[in-house]
Order: sequence, then structure tokens, then C-alpha cells
Amino acid sequence: MRTAAGYGATHSDGRPKLGLCVLCGLPAAGKSTFARALALRLQRERGWAVAVVSYDDVLPLALPDGAGTQPRPSQWKMFRQELLKHLECFLVAVITGAQMSAPSNRTEAVWEDFITCLKRQDLMIFSEALEAQPCHLLAKPAVSRPLFLVLDDNFYYQSMRYEVYQLARKYSLGFCQIFLDCPMETCLKKNRERPQPLPDETIQLMERKIEKPNPEKNAWEHNSLVIQSSACSSEASLEVTDLLLTALENPIKCVEDNTEQKETDRIICSTNILHKADETLRRIISQTMREAKDEQIPPTNLKRLAEELNKLKADVLEDLRQGDRKYLCFQQTTDLPDVISSFCKERDTIVQKYFSKQH
Repeated sequence: MRTAAGYGATHSDGRPKLGLCVLCGLPAAGKSTFARALALRLQRERGWAVAVVSYDDVLPLALPDGAGTQPRPSQWKMFRQELLKHLECFLVAVITGAQMSAPSNRTEAVWEDFITCLKRQDLMIFSEALEAQPCHLLAKPAVSRPLFLVLDDNFYYQSMRYEVYQLARKYSLGFCQIFLDCPMETCLKKNRERPQPLPDETIQLMERKIEKPNPEKNAWEHNSLVIQSSACSSEASLEVTDLLLTALENPIKCVEDNTEQKETDRIICSTNILHKADETLRRIISQTMREAKDEQIPPTNLKRLAEELNKLKADVLEDLRQGDRKYLCFQQTTDLPDVISSFCKERDTIVQKYFSKQH
């Protein structure tokens, strides 16, 4: 166990000690409760300034692809990108010691909720500038001691967490990840007890999609920790503190080697293929269902056919995401035609059962 390296607010080169911690896991896994307890403990034991940025509190209600709720996935992604821009504004203000003005191109509700989040945790104060333009000044805790921002969200894709890593790398900040592991059935039970529970299907969908930190596969995820949601022992607390301390005292270097660039390219490529495959398979399913209706297949069978095709789509995309070989038979390269071909073969087998019933 490493010992604390002092409580100074800056590194030896004068840069402020800043860290970003990605806290991820399924809905109702206990992330928000964990984050609040962690912040209080670090403030008390380490003297750090710690702020929890809960995406649920800052962003408009948005659920994963396929959940059937508003905003649409494209809007949801836009809000997430906007929040990262606001977060960057705050980090730049801390690094430079300057005031933080509202960006001209913003969603007012997201910006106001973000500022409210920081003010509530004593990191910002409001000021009326001489030009009558409102601005926000850093509160003393944000600049007088080490500062950690805990980002509380599901972050179920690696690519979502990688965006935060890129931000940390851009400004040479500390970076770490904590994955709160909780059985899906426990999450479902806790979710149903909430005042505004999510549909069970949403959590089940996310459980199929979620990608835990994988340090062996992704070099940028080396500073990660997976803990059980029920873990509250002193040993677990020491592990978490050690993780954060290591991140804070060892900020990411701005310049990375070719391995890092290759990893970036891999993530971008993987994300693009998944997105394109998802869109294409949706269109194929829609066309197949139209053909089934033209064949006058009974409504009950149409429903079963749709369920089977959508499950096949989910399984194929999961194969693509995890690199499994249940449906996808190619060995080294993964491209869209391969995915579509594999899907259509399985689809034809399923469809034949229902079309044959008509004859």
C-alpha cells in the first residue's frame, strides 16, 4: 500500500493536481450512493476537494438505444458531448485560474444544471461581471487543494469512457475507472423500489451491452478497479483510495506512443462498424417484416417472428462487440458485409419456419 504523497494542490512543476474518475455500472447498482460516500471520505481523510457529477442530474432523461424513449440516441449523444465540453471549460478554468463564462453554443438546461452541480459542491460562485455579463468564479476549494471529479454514469461502452480518458490526456490529468459490479437481478429489484423506476427491459438491454474495463486488452484502462457493489470493507476502501492516489500523482502524458494511437484507431473502427451494423440490421428486419405481412402471416406469428429476429440482431451485435464466434464465422478481419451475410443466413432459417406454415 502506497502512502499519501502530501496534500499540496500542485505538482512539482506547478501544475494543479487534478483527476477524473469514471464511475460506471448498471442502473441501480448503487453508484450514486457509493460516489457520495467516497467524496465525503476523501474530503475528510485526504483533504481533497471532490465533486460528483451525476449524469442523471445534469443531462435530460435519455436511455440506451432501443429503449424506446426520448431523446433519440443522436440527441443523447449530443448532450453527453456537450457535458464533456462544459467539463473541459471548468478544467481549463482550474488550470489557468481564470473565470468560467457560459459557452455561446450550449443547451441552457444542461449548462445550468452543470453549474448548479458545481455550486452545490462549493466549487463555483456566481459573479456579475462589469460588462453585465454573468460569469462564474472558482471557489477556494477548487484551487487550494487536490481536486478529483467523479463522473457518475453507466458508461456501458468502452468508447464512452475513452472520451473521458482523452480529456484527461489532453490536459495531463489523473485518470482512473471504478466499475461497480452488481448482479442484474439485484439492480432490477432496487430499480423497482425507486420513485421513477426504469423499465426492466432497459436494464436487461444494458446488461447485454455493458463492457467492463479490460486492462489486459486496453492499455489506457490499466488504472481501473472492479468492485462488488456490496463491498464496504476497509480493505475495499483502501483499494479505491490507492487507485485515486495513484491516478492523481501520475497524470497521463499528453504524448502517447504508437500503441496508444493503434488503440484509438481500434476503438473508432469498432464503434463505427457496430453503429453501421446496427442500422443495417434494423433495415433488414423491417423489410423482412413487411414481406411477412404481405404473405398474410397471422399477427401472433408476426410477433414471434419479430421477437426472434430482434434477438438474433442483439446476439450478432454482441458477437461483433466481444469478438465471439457464435454467429460470426470470419477469423481475422471484421467488416460490414461479413456481419450482414452471417445475419441473413440465420434470418433465412428463422423466416422459413413461419413462411412454411402458410403452405
